[in-house]
Amino acid sequence: MTAAYLRTIPNILTGLRLLAGVVMFLILAGATGGVPVLSSYLSPEDQFALYRAAFWIFVIAASTDWVDGFLARRWEATSRWGAILDPIADKILVTGAILGVVTSGSVPQIAIPCGLILFREFAVSALRETVAGKVKLEVTVLAKWKTTLQLVALGAQLLARNWDGFGWEFEHLVWFQLFADILIWLAAVVTLWTGWQYFDKARRKMASPH
Repeated sequence: MTAAYLRTIPNILTGLRLLAGVVMFLILAGATGGVPVLSSYLSPEDQFALYRAAFWIFVIAASTDWVDGFLARRWEATSRWGAILDPIADKILVTGAILGVVTSGSVPQIAIPCGLILFREFAVSALRETVAGKVKLEVTVLAKWKTTLQLVALGAQLLARNWDGFGWEFEHLVWFQLFADILIWLAAVVTLWTGWQYFDKARRKMASPH
């Protein structure tokens, strides 16, 4: 395997994560009635099977968030294209999972944190585009951990949605759901905090005469 080929693997993994986010959302939408022609023919067992498939796609895709970065650094394969594609893939995976969880219904307790996470991600993306070429907003360590926390919290929510599909005892679902809800609220708080840090840094840089 040539060095040139090895250097393409991190970007391939990032691209697959982006695609996985879209596929996962489409599967979840189909399982919850989002595809009328298909969904009307699905039995409860079929729906659970789709949920499980979407969950495992999410888990595998989320795992590549660390793997592609590790390989890029190890093989000195970091690139401008990879730096652009990586946050896009993360946002699509997070957005797809949030929309999938919300469309499953019966989750009013997490509507606010899910909405706040989406609002922050769109706002920071717009900020980066607005100040591009004027202010360099480097990804902070906390922002990287924020993404990890988002993925863990959303994975827990997807698992809770398919609890019965795994054949687990219902009595444990109450406690796991509470744990998953705490995680998503914590993720929302950290997400908002890192968003404020970016806006504050941009404000100070734009106000500085140098």
